[in-house]
Amino acid sequence: MRILSLALLLSLIQSFAFAQVPMGKVLEERTVKSPILGREVRYTVYLPADYAGSERSYPVVYLLHGYTDDNTGWLQFGEINRYVDKAIAEGTIPPMIIVMPNGDSSWYMNSYDGKEKYEDFFIKEFMPAVEKAYRIKASKSYRGVAGLSMGGFGTLNLCLKHPELFAAGSALSAAIFDDGAMEGMQDGAYERVFAQLFGRGLKGKDRLTTAWYGNSPLKMVAEKTTEELKRVRYWIDCGDDDGLSKANCLLHIALTENGVPHEFRMRDGGHTWEYWRTGIVDALGFIGKSFRR
Repeated sequence: MRILSLALLLSLIQSFAFAQVPMGKVLEERTVKSPILGREVRYTVYLPADYAGSERSYPVVYLLHGYTDDNTGWLQFGEINRYVDKAIAEGTIPPMIIVMPNGDSSWYMNSYDGKEKYEDFFIKEFMPAVEKAYRIKASKSYRGVAGLSMGGFGTLNLCLKHPELFAAGSALSAAIFDDGAMEGMQDGAYERVFAQLFGRGLKGKDRLTTAWYGNSPLKMVAEKTTEELKRVRYWIDCGDDDGLSKANCLLHIALTENGVPHEFRMRDGGHTWEYWRTGIVDALGFIGKSFRR
């Protein structure tokens, strides 16, 4: 009974702590019309608590969801608004606008056949539209990107391809693979998840297409110079029980061998929302340091 009472007390204290901080505003369903994609794309946006009462402009972080989720994933399962409210109130992260686009199963990249040009949409249409709609400091120094799993892949891909746009990127449990993992992937898994991106009906080494190498974070890190890689600050975080830990370790090793300063974390945990909820504040705090002087 004493243990149960203590647990109840701690739960009440945590709830009270969250209740006492100023609350930001969440706009759950917004859309951007995309001529590139030929459809409207939904997104969710978090505005810090002082947004409505100020005239200032804010830094922005684009927060990317994982495979099978949508723009509401970080809100529904990650409870991102509660964690960010508290972190801003405590000064752990600076006030920021967080934008969560619906990436469907695009992996935030352009497909090999040009039928899905999500990367083009994101860079050429989505970011400009959002940064015009809200009071956002629309420059590299005040722009970051973060994400989990597929969104971690998207984070790395966007930062490596467009270092002129992002100050920092935080990848949680990034869904990255080395060449061997892609070659050896079971046919069903490849066709279901990756065929529309890199080429259909491919097996073994045939999967290592131009599209694959053009969107492989490991390949890009291997081919870019140290100075090129230093243009963006990187945070990499993956659980020790996550099947993606090997590739994330390989990324850490590659950056280290290239002399690229970065932060690498391997905590206890797997590919779960519990892991991402407990890591997102540190990931945003890392990006937030880029916004401060």
